[in-house]
Amino acid sequence: MTKLLVTPTEAAEILAVSRSTVYELLAAGALESVRIGRSRRIPRAALDAYVARLRGLDAAA
Repeated sequence: MTKLLVTPTEAAEILAVSRSTVYELLAAGALESVRIGRSRRIPRAALDAYVARLRGLDAAA
């Protein structure tokens, strides 16, 4: 089963970037996230949408 939400560390691994890069993307608003209590989680769909934007594709396509 695929997780709907991932941690910033897991997102960094998925995107093959550093964890600090993920936090920079979050701070810049380039990557969507949600808060659950004190934890920050990134929807898997947000990672897919981010990569689609990088490729110049519509996320809905």
